Amino acid sequence: MFKKAKVMFIYTETSLHCGSGTSLGVIDLPIQREKYTDYPVCQASGVKGVVREWFEVNKANEGDKIKWTFGPDFSSKKEESDAHAGAATFTDARLLLFPVRSLNGVFAYTTSRFALSRLKRDLEMAGVKNVNWYVPNPDDAGDNILGVQDSKISDNDNKAVLEEYTFDFKSDEAVRNIADWIATNVIPKGAEYAFWKEKIKTDLLILPDNAFRDFVKLSTEVQARIQIDNKTKTVKQGALFYEEALPSDSLLYSVIMAHDPACDSDKRPEGLKNDNEVMAFISTINAQRLQFGGDATIGKGIVNINLLNGGI
Repeated sequence: MFKKAKVMFIYTETSLHCGSGTSLGVIDLPIQREKYTDYPVCQASGVKGVVREWFEVNKANEGDKIKWTFGPDFSSKKEESDAHAGAATFTDARLLLFPVRSLNGVFAYTTSRFALSRLKRDLEMAGVKNVNWYVPNPDDAGDNILGVQDSKISDNDNKAVLEEYTFDFKSDEAVRNIADWIATNVIPKGAEYAFWKEKIKTDLLILPDNAFRDFVKLSTEVQARIQIDNKTKTVKQGALFYEEALPSDSLLYSVIMAHDPACDSDKRPEGLKNDNEVMAFISTINAQRLQFGGDATIGKGIVNINLLNGGI
């Protein structure tokens, strides 16, 4: 059982392709999705692998700490008989905010009652205190969406147009509380994020659960890709395929959990003696940029990491 936990927020600065393999559908290379919600997700094994890679590159002289934190590297034959669990656990990276094109304000940060309620449950699991907002309930049966007073997304008739769909807009003080909390605690803290911190304070929308599910299912980026024949300099026959990606300015989160390294205390490396030091070691990724998912060589998957203060 874990002893320490922190919530890691993952803000996408470029589109993100956490692929699920090939498909017989219209999209040849779809992204990973949760079975029961159809929300985009990055599976825990991928999250852990990306974080481990960052440590292997940037903390190459701390191999023992990496091994006891993430587990042995079975690609190395010398460690095959040294199987043990790592001291860190990662959950799937779940979707919290999804950007949707808007007639006003360029795009809106959208979320839903379900996504926010699940975040609140995960914050409780991680032991985060002082989460003082509650989740308002938009009318799931209607076209009502909730935002903040003086939102830049709605017009003078209290309508908001997202993609080609028009919604009735209502302001709710609870949305402002959530937006302020996200701006303070979730959006990365670098000076380059000043614009986005202010934007979410005015452009956060809570959609009906069904509408949010439809947007995250149907409004992801789908790119047609081809392969050029080097001899003819034309498109190679049969080399057209469609690839799906989560757009930039999406926000996901994963819960990191830690326990003592799985060995006798006298065998633990210095600086990794217990769960506190394991979490402190992992926390060095805070405010770093990592590369998630596929297509690294064409600029996809650049994310900014923000570890939430607090937790058990």
